[in-house]
Amino acid sequence: MNTASITPARRDIRVISLVGLAHGLSHFYALSLPVLFVFMKDDLGVSFTELGFLVTVFYATSGFSQTVAGFATDHFGGPRMLFTGLALFALAYLLMGMAPNYWTLVGCAVISGLGNSVFHPADFSILNSAVDPKRLGYAFSAHGFTGNLGFMLAPVIMGPLAHAFGWHGALTIGGVGAALALAFMVMQREFLAPVEKIEAAAPAPTAAGAAVLFTMPVLMCFGFFLLLAAGITGVQSFGSATFTTALHMTRETALATLTGFLGGGTAGIAAGGWAAGRTERHEIVAGAGMAGSCAMVFLVATGVLPIPGIVVALAIAGFLSGIAQPSRDMVIRKAAPRGSTGKVYGFVYSGLDAGSSSAPLLFGYLLDHHHGDAVMWCVAAFWGLAMFTIATVQQRVPQAIPKTA
Repeated sequence: MNTASITPARRDIRVISLVGLAHGLSHFYALSLPVLFVFMKDDLGVSFTELGFLVTVFYATSGFSQTVAGFATDHFGGPRMLFTGLALFALAYLLMGMAPNYWTLVGCAVISGLGNSVFHPADFSILNSAVDPKRLGYAFSAHGFTGNLGFMLAPVIMGPLAHAFGWHGALTIGGVGAALALAFMVMQREFLAPVEKIEAAAPAPTAAGAAVLFTMPVLMCFGFFLLLAAGITGVQSFGSATFTTALHMTRETALATLTGFLGGGTAGIAAGGWAAGRTERHEIVAGAGMAGSCAMVFLVATGVLPIPGIVVALAIAGFLSGIAQPSRDMVIRKAAPRGSTGKVYGFVYSGLDAGSSSAPLLFGYLLDHHHGDAVMWCVAAFWGLAMFTIATVQQRVPQAIPKTA
């Protein structure tokens, strides 16, 4: 396909759309298996704890592999790693569709986790090398939005497929879908190739190699993701239990509150792309977004708000945390040396898996010991610390970034 005749703006839209599609698929496949647990439990003769172990295996594999995937992205290029991720998802889901027992699913969860590990480093490597810097804020916003959309579509698609064809059939169809998506992305590969004149104009710190992962800006970004994920886990995974036991909501109101938080986050990502495209002080936008969301959760934790106020406050908290996301990714870009984008994004985004896998132990302990009121205090504390980490990153990198005219 000849891309030379396409205007830069149209080419950027095509690149953003392709990467967004891949990111949405990664989120879709991350949630597709858990959606089917209710269909699988009795058929396999296992407990929900055993099924939950599949999710643990998936995220643990993904988290441990992301940094390695980042190094591979820098060496082999974002497009090849993106294709690899889709191929591994296709293989894992096709094998799960034929799985005769539980332990086969455990092995497939490892394959699926390996596939999931490549998307963040590959996605951001492609966006940073192929999209005009002035449109990167919108690109990062679209990236986050499509990820949320993938989560939303998983139960909508996989549930009806399981009802119609059984869970084996639903997983097989999912594998075929990943294979078709891979074929489509390969046909569009010219749009994913780096654009040298854009990459050359991008600001780039001078450090390189594995040592860059241990520089203070990158470690602060990793800390931000860990703290962000820990707080989100408190609301998303333990919110319903907290709302009903500690905040005395009905189940219906608790579900509406969680939906408002997630919906606010999705809207915030869209608004955050607009904000990120109109400033160079992305650390201020990201820090302000986290400060606002922290303040809203703090109000909820104090117990001074009536139930309708809690619903509104958490929707606002979701919106403000969503606003921070595109600027957050721009901050990471500034901290990543040229040629090290993949490894930096891979390492930093592994903080999400670290926070998502460790925080549940704390929140589960609090709820088991009837301290549900402390859950929101912990979320506020995590996000307050996250605000500090992201707001101070830029103060630590100017000397490493050459000024451009």
